[in-house]
Amino acid sequence: MEIILKEDIIGLGYKNDIVNVKSGYGRNYLIPTGKAVIASASAKKVLAENLRQQANKLAAIKAEAEKRAAALEGISLEIAAKVSATGQLYGSVGAAQVAEELAARQIEVDRKIITMREAKRIGTYEAVVHFHKEVEVKVPVAVIAENPEDLDKKAPKEEVKAEAAEAVAAVEVETEAQAEAETEAAVEE
Repeated sequence: MEIILKEDIIGLGYKNDIVNVKSGYGRNYLIPTGKAVIASASAKKVLAENLRQQANKLAAIKAEAEKRAAALEGISLEIAAKVSATGQLYGSVGAAQVAEELAARQIEVDRKIITMREAKRIGTYEAVVHFHKEVEVKVPVAVIAENPEDLDKKAPKEEVKAEAAEAVAAVEVETEAQAEAETEAAVEE
C-alpha cells in the first residue's frame, strides 16, 4: 500500500515522503492516527503543489537543521553505567541516555530523533541524530564503567583465561604445522 507521510517517522520515512507499507499498518495505524494518507493520484498532485509552494520554507527548515547539526560536530559522549565484573551492563544504554547527556551539555535534542543500537557492554557505539531527512549527525558514544574497581577484581582472571586460550591456539597451530611437514616428508619419500 502506498501512502504519503504527514509527519516524520524514524525507520519509515519523513514528512511528505511517499512510502510503501503493509496494508494493515497503513489502514489500522498510520491513517487513523493522522500520520499518513493514501497516496492516490489526486493526493500526489496536491503534495506536489504544496511542496512547490513551500520550497522556501523547506529550505529554511533544512538550514535550521544544518545549524543544529553543526553544534554536534566533533562532540563525543562518555556515559558511565553500572557494570558487572565481566563488563556486562546492568540494564542498557540507549537513545534516552544519549539525549540526557546532550541536555547536560546544553544541547537540546529529542530522544525520538536519535537512533542507536542499545549498548549492553562496555565499549564504543555510534548514535545517529536525524535532524532532517538530508541532515544526520553521527555521535560517538563511549560506555564506561561507573564502578571500575569491580572490573579490576575480575580482570586478572580474564587475562589468565585469554593467555591460556592464546597458548592453546599456538599449540594447535604448531601441531598442524608438524602434521603438514610429516605429510610432505612422506610424499617426498
